[in-house]
Amino acid sequence: MPALVTATNDIDAPTEDEPETGPHRRCIVTREVQPKERMLRFVVGPDREIVPDIVGKLPGRGMWLSARGDVLETALSRGAFMRAARGQVTFPSDLRARIEDGLRGRVRDLLGLARRAGQAVSGWQSAREWLHAGRAGLLVQAADGSLAERARFGGRDIPAVTPLSAVELGVVFGRDHAVHVVVSPGRLADAIRTEAERLAGFAGTPPVNA
Repeated sequence: MPALVTATNDIDAPTEDEPETGPHRRCIVTREVQPKERMLRFVVGPDREIVPDIVGKLPGRGMWLSARGDVLETALSRGAFMRAARGQVTFPSDLRARIEDGLRGRVRDLLGLARRAGQAVSGWQSAREWLHAGRAGLLVQAADGSLAERARFGGRDIPAVTPLSAVELGVVFGRDHAVHVVVSPGRLADAIRTEAERLAGFAGTPPVNA
């Protein structure tokens, strides 16, 4: 059952609409300006329900938050969405879960694209071969994998993220599970890293390294 949001006076409303142009956006809670791909966009649906726009393509004027769980909680409890939307809004009780699921889905989709494009491999042997051949732009390792095994794999000079479980990674690569994935340098690797870092920031589980 959607909850009705009411406003308080704790957060200053913007004096004018933030533009939906350019590479940066302002968080409606912290007022910090950040690259939009590192933030979370929300829109108001036809029924005045707040809808998370993970990919940033839904129609309507966007409301932007820093990709952190505590920022979302502040926005919900202090009426930031209502102020930004200039009217009453509702939000689903599972909003946080929807966002996390959407971010995980985004990582899976991008990894699938990289695999189909021949830009990603999984498995200890194949991933190590790419790593030693200098073909690694990003390491994606299972969040529930052994810390000792992840350390033994190597690649400490390569950015590493742990957005998904071994089973989730395995589904992307047609395996029962996968602990080590190497993605070649390029736009897909950059996009996967950005999405993984959004997820980590929102869920409060930082990536292995930056």
